[in-house]
Amino acid sequence: MIHTEKIFRPDRNPRLQELLTRFDLTLPENTDDNVGLYDGDQLVGCGFLKGNMFQGIAIDPAYQGEGLSATLISALIQLAVQRGMTYYQIITKPSMATMFMNLGFRRVADASPYAVFLENGAGSVAAYAKSLQEFAQGAPEPRACLVMNCNPFTLGHRYLVEKAAAENPWVFLLVVEEDRSEFPFADRIRLVREGVRDLPNVQVLSGGDYVISSRTFPAYFTRQESLSAAQGAMDAAVFAAVVAPALGVARRYVGTEPFSASTALYNEALTERLPPRGIEVVVVERTSANGEIISASKVRQCLREGDWDQVKKLVPESTWAYLRSGAAEHVIENMKHKE
Repeated sequence: MIHTEKIFRPDRNPRLQELLTRFDLTLPENTDDNVGLYDGDQLVGCGFLKGNMFQGIAIDPAYQGEGLSATLISALIQLAVQRGMTYYQIITKPSMATMFMNLGFRRVADASPYAVFLENGAGSVAAYAKSLQEFAQGAPEPRACLVMNCNPFTLGHRYLVEKAAAENPWVFLLVVEEDRSEFPFADRIRLVREGVRDLPNVQVLSGGDYVISSRTFPAYFTRQESLSAAQGAMDAAVFAAVVAPALGVARRYVGTEPFSASTALYNEALTERLPPRGIEVVVVERTSANGEIISASKVRQCLREGDWDQVKKLVPESTWAYLRSGAAEHVIENMKHKE
């Protein structure tokens, strides 16, 4: 008889690994909880919960067609409810989307052939879009948008924002909210706001849960070699379906990426997928200092090495003041210890 129970030590469960591999998945990282479907002692299905995102859902093909998908999703929803959640999301392969939609999920964005983004429960992406619409009310048109992590905010970021601001009546700057960077979101968005305060047509907003988030495209979902293209495809799909219409954006600015092949692939996905949706992608050559491209990764490297003279050449005064303050001390120490 099929029953559900928690999977003990997922990282050391050969049967779980076999099940995930069969569906071309890897074990999701840093999840909050999980559910296993068992036939006696045999694991025949699995699902994981990370925040409000359902991940790593797989059911042994021999047991498909028996309604076990509904059993698994119901168990995951119960776990989420126990954690106080009433809104749930799934990233799934296009071939699985119909099955989840038959279980009550709604389509948010389609990034085929990689994935489809679905939602269910009391909340919705519509609420997020409505909040963006409120910010956009009365803003001059046409409007442009930048999406930045700013880890931390550099003169390179400033250059890109200045160019967008010079070429458009209004610019929205969305800062990636997820705290997976060395510098916490609260500090990053404050530095961005301070760094562009003198540009009257630039409005800084939080990216929320839908802009470049591991929840909107977890790395377990696709092969490493295609991960950047897949993430770019999903970002483009969500941006075109949700963000751009809500903000009334006609352009998105990105900087060239001479160092990171993965970021270059990400940008390539944006340039391929956004123009057919009516959104121009403007690619801007990165600026340099003393013949070297300015990047946040270079700033972090200099901080780890204690090269403050070089850091000062790469960041605005507002970022410099923060980095030299006690507020940044623990962040810089943590970076040094991760070397």
